[in-house]
Amino acid sequence: MKNLLLGLIVTPVFTLYYINHHPVVETRDTVVGRGVIRANSFFKDEVKPDGVKPCFNGAYYRKVVSSKDVWLGIAGTVVLPKITFDPSRRNDKKPGQFLDNPSIYMGGSMNEQETDVGMTWAVIREEDGKVSAERKAFRPFFRRAGYPKTGQKDSWQDAPARKEFYWYPGEEVSMSLRVVSDGKLRFVIEGAGKRFEADFDSDGYHMNGVGEFKRVNAIDQVRNEGKPAQPTKTRVENSTWKETRLFRLQAGKVISVPMHKGRFTDMRCPDARYFKIKANKKQEQIGAETISIDGNGYL
Repeated sequence: MKNLLLGLIVTPVFTLYYINHHPVVETRDTVVGRGVIRANSFFKDEVKPDGVKPCFNGAYYRKVVSSKDVWLGIAGTVVLPKITFDPSRRNDKKPGQFLDNPSIYMGGSMNEQETDVGMTWAVIREEDGKVSAERKAFRPFFRRAGYPKTGQKDSWQDAPARKEFYWYPGEEVSMSLRVVSDGKLRFVIEGAGKRFEADFDSDGYHMNGVGEFKRVNAIDQVRNEGKPAQPTKTRVENSTWKETRLFRLQAGKVISVPMHKGRFTDMRCPDARYFKIKANKKQEQIGAETISIDGNGYL
Protein backbone atom coordinates (compact mmCIF):
# COMPACT_ATOMS: atom_id res chain seq x y z
CA MET A 1 0.00 0.00 0.00
CA LYS A 2 1.19 3.49 -0.71
CA ASN A 3 2.14 5.72 2.22
CA LEU A 4 -1.25 7.39 2.19
CA LEU A 5 -1.77 9.02 5.53
CA LEU A 6 1.10 11.18 6.63
CA GLY A 7 -1.20 13.59 8.43
CA LEU A 8 -4.79 14.77 8.59
CA ILE A 9 -6.62 15.39 5.34
CA VAL A 10 -9.02 18.23 6.00
CA THR A 11 -10.57 18.75 2.56
CA PRO A 12 -12.23 15.75 0.88
CA VAL A 13 -10.44 14.73 -2.30
CA PHE A 14 -13.17 12.63 -3.85
CA THR A 15 -16.92 12.34 -3.63
CA LEU A 16 -17.71 10.50 -0.40
CA TYR A 17 -21.21 9.82 0.86
CA TYR A 18 -21.76 9.15 4.57
CA ILE A 19 -24.83 6.97 4.85
CA ASN A 20 -27.07 5.32 7.36
CA HIS A 21 -26.83 1.61 8.01
CA HIS A 22 -28.20 -0.61 5.23
CA PRO A 23 -27.80 -4.31 6.01
CA VAL A 24 -26.32 -6.51 3.32
CA VAL A 25 -28.79 -8.78 1.53
CA GLU A 26 -26.91 -11.97 2.12
CA THR A 27 -27.29 -15.73 2.26
CA ARG A 28 -24.51 -17.54 4.13
CA ASP A 29 -25.37 -21.21 3.50
CA THR A 30 -26.31 -20.81 -0.11
CA VAL A 31 -28.57 -23.35 -1.77
CA VAL A 32 -27.72 -23.83 -5.45
CA GLY A 33 -29.84 -26.40 -7.21
CA ARG A 34 -30.16 -29.30 -4.80
CA GLY A 35 -26.86 -28.73 -3.02
CA VAL A 36 -25.52 -26.39 -0.38
CA ILE A 37 -22.31 -24.42 -0.93
CA ARG A 38 -20.31 -25.39 2.14
CA ALA A 39 -17.18 -24.02 3.77
CA ASN A 40 -14.60 -25.84 1.64
CA SER A 41 -16.48 -26.18 -1.65
CA PHE A 42 -16.63 -24.23 -4.92
CA PHE A 43 -19.22 -23.10 -7.41
CA LYS A 44 -19.34 -25.21 -10.56
CA ASP A 45 -18.03 -22.37 -12.73
CA GLU A 46 -15.81 -20.70 -10.12
CA VAL A 47 -12.36 -19.51 -11.23
CA LYS A 48 -9.60 -20.82 -8.98
CA PRO A 49 -6.92 -18.45 -7.62
CA ASP A 50 -3.37 -18.21 -8.92
CA GLY A 51 -0.81 -20.45 -7.26
CA VAL A 52 1.60 -17.54 -6.78
CA LYS A 53 1.67 -13.80 -7.38
CA PRO A 54 4.63 -11.42 -7.45
CA CYS A 55 5.37 -9.25 -4.41
CA PHE A 56 5.45 -5.46 -4.59
CA ASN A 57 8.45 -3.85 -2.90
CA GLY A 58 8.25 -1.30 -0.09
CA ALA A 59 6.65 -3.02 2.91
CA TYR A 60 6.22 -6.17 4.95
CA TYR A 61 2.77 -7.57 4.26
CA ARG A 62 0.65 -10.68 4.42
CA LYS A 63 -1.98 -10.66 1.67
CA VAL A 64 -4.68 -13.13 0.74
CA VAL A 65 -6.16 -12.39 -2.69
CA SER A 66 -9.01 -14.06 -4.55
CA SER A 67 -9.19 -15.24 -8.12
CA LYS A 68 -10.44 -12.91 -10.87
CA ASP A 69 -14.08 -13.87 -11.01
CA VAL A 70 -17.59 -12.44 -10.60
CA TRP A 71 -16.87 -11.35 -7.03
CA LEU A 72 -18.60 -8.25 -5.64
CA GLY A 73 -16.48 -7.65 -2.55
CA ILE A 74 -15.00 -8.96 0.65
CA ALA A 75 -15.79 -8.89 4.38
CA GLY A 76 -14.17 -10.11 7.58
CA THR A 77 -13.88 -9.74 11.33
CA VAL A 78 -10.48 -9.05 12.86
CA VAL A 79 -8.89 -8.34 16.24
CA LEU A 80 -6.48 -5.41 15.88
CA PRO A 81 -2.83 -6.20 16.60
CA LYS A 82 -0.39 -5.24 19.31
CA ILE A 83 2.31 -2.84 18.02
CA THR A 84 5.95 -2.59 19.13
CA PHE A 85 8.00 -0.01 17.21
CA ASP A 86 11.71 -0.12 16.50
CA PRO A 87 12.99 2.93 18.47
CA SER A 88 15.89 3.40 16.02
CA ARG A 89 13.50 4.09 13.14
CA ARG A 90 12.16 7.51 14.12
CA ASN A 91 10.87 9.66 11.27
CA ASP A 92 13.41 12.47 10.88
CA LYS A 93 10.78 14.74 9.33
CA LYS A 94 8.17 13.98 12.03
CA PRO A 95 10.08 13.08 15.22
CA GLY A 96 6.95 11.99 17.06
CA GLN A 97 6.40 9.23 14.51
CA PHE A 98 8.19 6.19 13.11
CA LEU A 99 9.21 5.11 9.60
CA ASP A 100 7.19 1.91 10.08
CA ASN A 101 3.42 2.07 10.17
CA PRO A 102 0.93 -0.79 10.69
CA SER A 103 -2.18 -1.11 8.54
CA ILE A 104 -4.99 -3.63 8.13
CA TYR A 105 -7.08 -3.22 5.03
CA MET A 106 -9.10 -4.70 2.21
CA GLY A 107 -9.25 -3.83 -1.44
CA GLY A 108 -10.15 -4.82 -4.94
CA SER A 109 -9.22 -4.58 -8.59
CA MET A 110 -11.82 -4.47 -11.35
CA ASN A 111 -11.20 -3.30 -14.91
CA GLU A 112 -7.66 -2.44 -13.74
CA GLN A 113 -8.91 0.08 -11.17
CA GLU A 114 -7.37 -0.54 -7.74
CA THR A 115 -8.93 0.34 -4.41
CA ASP A 116 -7.65 0.00 -0.82
CA VAL A 117 -9.85 0.61 2.22
CA GLY A 118 -9.27 -0.20 5.85
CA MET A 119 -7.39 1.12 8.86
CA THR A 120 -3.93 2.53 9.35
CA TRP A 121 -2.13 3.70 12.50
CA ALA A 122 -2.67 7.45 12.36
CA VAL A 123 -2.54 10.80 14.10
CA ILE A 124 -5.67 11.94 15.95
CA ARG A 125 -7.23 15.23 16.98
CA GLU A 126 -6.78 15.66 20.72
CA GLU A 127 -9.50 16.92 23.07
CA ASP A 128 -7.98 20.42 22.91
CA GLY A 129 -8.39 20.43 19.12
CA LYS A 130 -4.70 20.00 18.30
CA VAL A 131 -3.42 17.27 15.99
CA SER A 132 -1.25 14.80 17.85
CA ALA A 133 2.45 14.64 17.04
CA GLU A 134 2.34 10.86 17.42
CA ARG A 135 0.21 8.32 15.66
CA LYS A 136 -2.13 7.05 18.36
CA ALA A 137 -5.02 5.04 16.87
CA PHE A 138 -6.22 3.09 13.88
CA ARG A 139 -8.34 5.28 11.60
CA PRO A 140 -10.27 4.35 8.44
CA PHE A 141 -8.73 5.32 5.11
CA PHE A 142 -9.72 5.11 1.44
CA ARG A 143 -7.66 4.92 -1.71
CA ARG A 144 -8.98 4.83 -5.25
CA ALA A 145 -6.74 4.71 -8.30
CA GLY A 146 -7.79 6.63 -11.37
CA TYR A 147 -9.86 5.21 -14.21
CA PRO A 148 -8.63 6.63 -17.54
CA LYS A 149 -11.66 5.43 -19.54
CA THR A 150 -13.90 7.97 -17.77
CA GLY A 151 -11.26 10.46 -16.65
CA GLN A 152 -11.77 9.62 -12.96
CA LYS A 153 -8.71 10.72 -10.96
CA ASP A 154 -6.67 9.09 -8.20
CA SER A 155 -8.04 9.90 -4.75
CA TRP A 156 -6.96 9.44 -1.15
CA GLN A 157 -8.83 10.27 2.04
CA ASP A 158 -9.08 9.29 5.67
CA ALA A 159 -12.09 9.32 7.97
CA PRO A 160 -12.86 12.44 10.02
CA ALA A 161 -10.56 12.93 13.01
CA ARG A 162 -13.18 12.21 15.65
CA LYS A 163 -13.04 9.80 18.57
CA GLU A 164 -15.92 7.71 17.24
CA PHE A 165 -13.66 6.80 14.31
CA TYR A 166 -10.61 5.74 16.36
CA TRP A 167 -9.90 2.08 17.04
CA TYR A 168 -7.18 0.55 19.23
CA PRO A 169 -5.07 -2.63 19.53
CA GLY A 170 -7.06 -5.53 20.93
CA GLU A 171 -10.44 -4.25 19.71
CA GLU A 172 -12.49 -6.46 17.40
CA VAL A 173 -13.90 -4.93 14.23
CA SER A 174 -15.90 -6.09 11.24
CA MET A 175 -14.80 -4.68 7.90
CA SER A 176 -16.31 -4.91 4.42
CA LEU A 177 -15.95 -3.56 0.91
CA ARG A 178 -18.68 -4.25 -1.64
CA VAL A 179 -19.94 -3.11 -5.03
CA VAL A 180 -23.48 -1.83 -4.38
CA SER A 181 -24.25 -0.45 -7.86
CA ASP A 182 -22.35 0.24 -11.05
CA GLY A 183 -19.54 2.66 -10.25
CA LYS A 184 -20.15 2.71 -6.49
CA LEU A 185 -18.45 0.91 -3.59
CA ARG A 186 -19.57 0.70 0.04
CA PHE A 187 -17.02 0.55 2.86
CA VAL A 188 -18.03 -0.35 6.42
CA ILE A 189 -16.05 -0.68 9.66
CA GLU A 190 -17.88 -1.53 12.86
CA GLY A 191 -16.82 -2.71 16.31
CA ALA A 192 -16.15 -1.76 19.94
CA GLY A 193 -19.31 0.38 19.93
CA LYS A 194 -18.17 2.47 16.94
CA ARG A 195 -19.16 2.48 13.27
CA PHE A 196 -18.00 4.12 10.06
CA GLU A 197 -19.82 3.64 6.75
CA ALA A 198 -19.39 5.41 3.45
CA ASP A 199 -20.11 5.05 -0.26
CA PHE A 200 -17.55 6.23 -2.80
CA ASP A 201 -17.36 6.40 -6.57
CA SER A 202 -15.17 3.94 -8.51
CA ASP A 203 -16.09 3.88 -12.19
CA GLY A 204 -14.33 0.59 -12.99
CA TYR A 205 -16.53 -1.47 -10.64
CA HIS A 206 -19.79 -3.03 -11.88
CA MET A 207 -22.37 -5.41 -10.50
CA ASN A 208 -21.68 -7.85 -13.34
CA GLY A 209 -17.95 -7.19 -13.46
CA VAL A 210 -15.01 -9.54 -13.07
CA GLY A 211 -12.52 -8.63 -10.37
CA GLU A 212 -10.39 -9.78 -7.47
CA PHE A 213 -10.53 -8.84 -3.79
CA LYS A 214 -7.96 -9.03 -0.99
CA ARG A 215 -7.25 -8.48 2.68
CA VAL A 216 -3.86 -7.32 3.91
CA ASN A 217 -1.94 -7.02 7.20
CA ALA A 218 1.11 -4.83 6.75
CA ILE A 219 3.99 -2.88 8.17
CA ASP A 220 4.09 -0.02 5.67
CA GLN A 221 7.29 2.02 5.46
CA VAL A 222 7.37 5.79 4.98
CA ARG A 223 9.04 7.05 1.78
CA ASN A 224 9.89 3.50 0.73
CA GLU A 225 7.39 2.61 -1.98
CA GLY A 226 8.93 0.46 -4.71
CA LYS A 227 12.16 -0.03 -2.75
CA PRO A 228 13.25 -3.15 -0.84
CA ALA A 229 11.70 -3.41 2.62
CA GLN A 230 14.01 -1.68 5.08
CA PRO A 231 15.46 -3.66 8.02
CA THR A 232 13.47 -3.06 11.19
CA LYS A 233 12.72 -4.56 14.58
CA THR A 234 9.12 -3.31 14.52
CA ARG A 235 6.60 -6.02 15.40
CA VAL A 236 2.86 -6.12 14.71
CA GLU A 237 1.54 -9.16 16.53
CA ASN A 238 -1.54 -11.31 17.10
CA SER A 239 -3.97 -9.84 14.61
CA THR A 240 -6.68 -12.50 14.51
CA TRP A 241 -9.09 -12.80 11.62
CA LYS A 242 -12.20 -14.58 12.92
CA GLU A 243 -13.53 -15.14 9.39
CA THR A 244 -13.27 -13.81 5.85
CA ARG A 245 -16.00 -13.94 3.20
CA LEU A 246 -16.36 -13.03 -0.48
CA PHE A 247 -19.51 -11.48 -1.98
CA ARG A 248 -20.90 -12.79 -5.25
CA LEU A 249 -23.99 -12.22 -7.38
CA GLN A 250 -25.60 -15.63 -7.80
CA ALA A 251 -29.06 -16.34 -9.24
CA GLY A 252 -29.99 -12.69 -8.81
CA LYS A 253 -29.02 -12.52 -5.13
CA VAL A 254 -25.97 -11.12 -3.37
CA ILE A 255 -24.53 -13.98 -1.36
CA SER A 256 -21.39 -14.42 0.72
CA VAL A 257 -19.19 -17.49 0.82
CA PRO A 258 -16.17 -18.36 2.98
CA MET A 259 -12.80 -17.23 1.66
CA HIS A 260 -11.40 -20.64 2.57
CA LYS A 261 -7.85 -21.76 1.93
CA GLY A 262 -8.69 -22.92 -1.60
CA ARG A 263 -10.10 -19.54 -2.57
CA PHE A 264 -7.03 -17.33 -2.22
CA THR A 265 -3.42 -16.88 -3.20
CA ASP A 266 -1.23 -16.84 -0.07
CA MET A 267 1.30 -13.99 -0.19
CA ARG A 268 3.95 -13.29 2.46
CA CYS A 269 6.14 -10.44 1.26
CA PRO A 270 9.02 -9.87 0.95
CA ASP A 271 9.71 -13.32 2.46
CA ALA A 272 7.85 -15.88 4.57
CA ARG A 273 10.41 -15.67 7.39
CA TYR A 274 8.95 -12.35 8.58
CA PHE A 275 5.56 -13.90 9.35
CA LYS A 276 4.08 -16.23 11.92
CA ILE A 277 0.65 -17.41 10.77
CA LYS A 278 -1.46 -19.81 12.80
CA ALA A 279 -4.65 -21.53 11.63
CA ASN A 280 -6.13 -24.95 12.26
CA LYS A 281 -8.18 -26.86 9.66
CA LYS A 282 -11.48 -25.48 10.91
CA GLN A 283 -10.16 -21.92 10.71
CA GLU A 284 -8.79 -22.52 7.22
CA GLN A 285 -12.32 -23.36 6.05
CA ILE A 286 -13.68 -19.93 7.04
CA GLY A 287 -10.77 -17.60 6.24
CA ALA A 288 -9.63 -17.33 9.86
CA GLU A 289 -6.03 -17.04 11.06
CA THR A 290 -3.74 -15.22 13.50
CA ILE A 291 -0.99 -13.11 11.92
CA SER A 292 2.20 -11.75 13.48
CA ILE A 293 4.79 -9.74 11.53
CA ASP A 294 8.34 -9.15 12.75
CA GLY A 295 10.76 -7.13 10.61
CA ASN A 296 13.61 -8.95 12.35
CA GLY A 297 12.29 -12.31 11.17
CA TYR A 298 11.19 -15.51 12.89
CA LEU A 299 13.58 -18.04 11.32
